Amino acid sequence: MAKQAKAETIEVAPQPVATKVAPPAKPSWEIKDRIYYLKGNKSPLTLTIPGKHTRKHALLYFDEKSGKQREIKYATNQDSPLVDEQKGECTMGHIVFKDGFLKVPKNMQNLQKLLSLYHPLKNKIYEEFSAVQEAKDDLLDLEMEIEALNAARNIDIDHAEAILRVEKGSEVNSMSSKEIKRDLLLFAKNNATMFISLANDENVQLRNFAIKAREAAIINLSADQRTFTWGSNGRKLMNVPFDENPYSAFASFLKTDEGVEIYKSIDKKL
Repeated sequence: MAKQAKAETIEVAPQPVATKVAPPAKPSWEIKDRIYYLKGNKSPLTLTIPGKHTRKHALLYFDEKSGKQREIKYATNQDSPLVDEQKGECTMGHIVFKDGFLKVPKNMQNLQKLLSLYHPLKNKIYEEFSAVQEAKDDLLDLEMEIEALNAARNIDIDHAEAILRVEKGSEVNSMSSKEIKRDLLLFAKNNATMFISLANDENVQLRNFAIKAREAAIINLSADQRTFTWGSNGRKLMNVPFDENPYSAFASFLKTDEGVEIYKSIDKKL
């Protein structure tokens, strides 16, 4: 009797089933009080911005879905700021910023949407207040200030004098080392962006070097600020290019082959 062949069983590993990941939901419009403010440091007592489309002030919103321009109008008795969604007679309203601000309560949804979603002047002359964005901006300012203060603490006195001279001019000549370091820290704290820019400017120390050389009469600058000469014999060192700061031009000159030798000579005399 023939032996029956043993059936082989093959185990197939289960295949992973691809799961569809739903796209993140778009942020929905939130019903809340909103605040808008004028951009810039100086704001008029009152400023009225256009509330309807005219030849002088185009109030149009481009709808990407339909590919059409949609006219905008602020009507106090309408639910929508879009003209093609308004029905019946419209009662026009005024959009007025007072002392640079406009507070719009949550029950005025038509005005909020006009200002937040559709008005062409948003982010040009006014912005919407955002606590989250303000916190981000404050954080960036604090980080910049910390960076500036740390840099100011580690800068040597000559570099500190060069930076501070941009802010205080010849007044630094009569300041002690401690006064220079103190004022440098205050400068870094109060104007961190400019301080970091000056600290990273490779010419700032050379400009200071040139100013000190002129104050010591080692070099002279002509009355029209166009020519540098030696103080001892009046021999011309360089002409200042038109419409350029003389000390910035001299700082650049000191980095040339000829200027390096002049730098060494001035350095010895200083």
